[in-house]
Parts: sequence; structure tokens; C-alpha cells
Amino acid sequence: MEDVVQKAKDHFGGLVRAQLKRIEDLKKGADWIDYSKLNPLIIGVAGGDYIGPEITKHAENILKFLLKEEVENGKIQFKDIVGLTIANRAKLLKAIPDDVVNELKKCHVILKGPTHTPSSADLTSGKWPNLESANVAMRRELDLFANVRPVKVPELGIDWIFFRENTEGAYVLGSKGINVTEDLAFDFCVHTKQGTDRILRLAFEYAKKTGLNRVSLITKANVVKATDGMYLNMAKKLAKEEYPEIKFDDWYIDIMAAKLIDPERQKEFKVFVAPNLYGDIITDEAAQIQGSVGTAGSANIGKRYAMFEAIHGTAPRMVETGRTKYADPTSIIKASAMLLNHIGYINKAKKLEMALDVCALYEKKLKVTGRDTGATGEEFGKYIMETLQNPNLEKKWKSYQNV
Repeated sequence: MEDVVQKAKDHFGGLVRAQLKRIEDLKKGADWIDYSKLNPLIIGVAGGDYIGPEITKHAENILKFLLKEEVENGKIQFKDIVGLTIANRAKLLKAIPDDVVNELKKCHVILKGPTHTPSSADLTSGKWPNLESANVAMRRELDLFANVRPVKVPELGIDWIFFRENTEGAYVLGSKGINVTEDLAFDFCVHTKQGTDRILRLAFEYAKKTGLNRVSLITKANVVKATDGMYLNMAKKLAKEEYPEIKFDDWYIDIMAAKLIDPERQKEFKVFVAPNLYGDIITDEAAQIQGSVGTAGSANIGKRYAMFEAIHGTAPRMVETGRTKYADPTSIIKASAMLLNHIGYINKAKKLEMALDVCALYEKKLKVTGRDTGATGEEFGKYIMETLQNPNLEKKWKSYQNV
């Protein structure tokens, strides 16, 4: 028994040493990048797996349409990122191969299609090896510490934005668990003071700058007392000492999941902040309230890099049944609008958001169903670009707001 215990101690000790080193790096800090000073600003495009390349190319076409002048004068460049595929990752047994990491780091922002993470069924069948999520690896490699997801349902009075911590919590060591014996397994959750502080500040600063008056923290601190307790204590202190003008409240993940679907409470919430696991769960629920996970875009923000993606998966069954061209690009197009906003093209971002609303929510001349009963992704992308050219787009969008 003692040799088994010692092996577990050694494993955990290695994890602790690695995290202490990471904290030292976090303490050094880094300045936020100023996109206005970049010439050229490089947008990397990685299609991902299964339906990923299909939907990503439609979003890329729309970005190039909106940024045509900037591309022509050399202010913006698009860069294809190859090798971020499950086949290549499996071949090299890397969540993200080293050469792909190097290519990603040559970009300033990245538009990424969904990437496949091998499931237990994949492992059992031998289809794919046990690989860490490419998303988790990318967030760690590029220090994309904040996952930002907006959700809007005007008819329900819902206008939410979620700040999910990306680089810590239950996921960052998700592939570092240990099977001590066949009867005993451990996984690990890690939170740091530095990592917790920066995601909390980002949420409070957003609420302050936008005039929103409420930040809601999501934890399970009544049970998970060390890590979640750290979040709760730090948030309370920050709210009291530095953001007294903003209403702060905290909720446990289970009751928050219920309150999000409570018609009497939905419209009260504004800004949410949560550790990784809870943020993942609650943002998918929120996206479903908006329509489906296919309707939501996602931003992954760091001080040096940023990555924008659809929040849904790779849909291998759509590929297997020959329905790839019918995949809905709405989520990654929304992520493209977030990308534009992030790099300073606020008016172009707003225009794209309005076109999406008109096409997907109001006019609905074309509807993507995921099958041949609806439009293809290419047809929907062209519909968006045609709508963007309408000189009366904003007027049309505003007319729908009053319906």
C-alpha cells in the first residue's frame, strides 16, 4: 500500500510544482495589446474538425467582405492555420502540435471552428487516442483566461453576458488525474489568487464601463470550500472595496440553473462570472434559452491573444450522414462579430449583429435546419452578406425592435 501512496504523492507533487511555477509567471503580468497599433493585424483561421471547416469558411467570407478595404491596404491579413485537426493531433499524440502552436502565436486573433475531443467511446473503439481538449490546451498555451459569452432574448427581457474563467478550475488538470488503484481515482481542481482576481476584475470592469449594475457570481462554495470558497471571498472583498456602486450577489450553481429559467427572475440578471466548470454548464443552458447552442458565439480573451469560436461541437453524425453543407454557421458568425468588436471595428461588428438578427430572427427568408429541408450554410452566409449591403439595414433592424 505504501508504494501506491508514494506514487500518488509524487504525482500530486509534480502538479503542485507546475502550478506554483505558473503563479510566478502570472505575478509578472503582461500589458493588454493595443490592436490599433498593429500593422498588419493578423487574423488566424483554423477550421477544426468535421463540420468545423464548413461553417468556418462561411464566417471567414463574411469577415473578408466586411474588412475588404483593410485587407486591400494591408492593414489586416488573414492566415490559414493548418494542422489543428483530430487526424494530425492523433498522429502526433498532441492536443495541439508544437508547430501549430507556433503558427497560432504568429496571429493576434484567431477564428476557430469546433475541434473534436476523443470520447470514451472513441477510446474504447480505438478510433482516436486519449487526447486533451484542443480548446483547453489553446487556452493554456495562449493564456486565454476569459471565456465571454453574450446571450440575448429581447422578448423575455434577457440581456446577459457571462465571464467564465478558462485556464484554471476543474478542466485545466482534466487529463492529469490519477487512478491510484482500480478502486480509487482522483481528479484535481486548481484555483489561484491571481487567476481568480483577473477574471473577477474583468467582469466588474465590464459592468462598470457598460453601466450595468449587477454582477452575479456562481460557485458551489457551500460544499467545495477551498477553491470555490476562494472565489466567493475574493469576489465579496472586491465588490465591497473597489466596486461599491455595482450590486453584487452570489449563487450556487444548482439554484442558478433553476433561476435562469424562472420567468420572474430572468430579466433581473446582467453580468455573470464563474469558474470554468460551472461557466461551461450555465452558458450552454443560457444558449439553449436563446434558441440552441448553435445560436451563441464565444470569445476567449487574453492580454496578448484572443480566440473566437462557435460554442457547439463538431457534429460528426452530420458528416457521416452527408449533411455537412447544411450545418448552421450562425454561432461562428456571431463569434466573428465579437472578433470585430474586440479588435476595434465596433461599427462593423454592430452591423453584422443587426444583419444576423434580421436574417435569423425576423425576416427568415432562409432558414438553416441542419437538413435538406432548409438552406445550406453557404446560402445563409450569402443571405447575410446581401443583407449587409442594404443601406437601410439599421432602419430595418430598428423597425423589428418595435414589433
